[in-house]
Amino acid sequence: MTFATTPDGVRLYYETLGDGEEVLLFVSGQAGDHHDWDAIREDFAKKYFVIVYDNRGTGQSDKPETPPYSTRGFAADAVAILNDLDIEKTYAYGISMGGRICQWLGIDYPERIGGLVLAATTPGNAHGIQRPADVDAVLSSGDIVKLTNELVSPEWAAKHPEFTAYILNKAKNPIPKYAQQLHYQASEGHDTWDLLPTIQAPTLVIHGTNDRVNVTANAPLLAGRIPKAELSLVKDGRHAFIEEFREETTPIVMDFLARHPLFG
Repeated sequence: MTFATTPDGVRLYYETLGDGEEVLLFVSGQAGDHHDWDAIREDFAKKYFVIVYDNRGTGQSDKPETPPYSTRGFAADAVAILNDLDIEKTYAYGISMGGRICQWLGIDYPERIGGLVLAATTPGNAHGIQRPADVDAVLSSGDIVKLTNELVSPEWAAKHPEFTAYILNKAKNPIPKYAQQLHYQASEGHDTWDLLPTIQAPTLVIHGTNDRVNVTANAPLLAGRIPKAELSLVKDGRHAFIEEFREETTPIVMDFLARHPLFG
């Protein structure tokens, strides 16, 4: 097992795959770990040197109770992994809260980031569009069927029982309650609105049109706030559209990365 250590002494678990010259860092969302990328990471490893990892508080990484977690702090953690691997520059692809973390990577570490993919994410509650109250109720209910229906379509879930099994396993083996709360607070406290125009990296904002967890209307808000950002909406996609619509979404992201080489 491979770990990087942050400046404050937290050990972060990570894995690498692929042997491409260009690096792609996958950044997981709230309470998620590196397994969130299992379904698509091999697609990208055919061309890129791929990094997946567990945010602090999740998976095999340390789970400190203090200080409070933040999306900006999570971005600094990601850089600790890049430093451990002696990587000077990378693409960063984040989903949901992972997309919020990526916003901070672009803001605070412009020299390290050659391109951003912001999937199913928002600029924060202060300026973004908040999810409907009934979705909040589903997210806190523990109802696996209702939760899965917010992530993917029922038709797709019926054909892919392994997806529901993965969600059920996460529910049965959650991260500690205090870590869940710290992740929730970090995500809810996110606000990059004033600094989004400083992002220099080429940016793709990609979102499903039927996402109610992070409402789709946030996508054009983000794209309009980040200089020269591209916007791509995946028809009928819900919150986990990158998996359900993998055959459509992965080529969109691959094309974007190919048009913005890290070293050119």
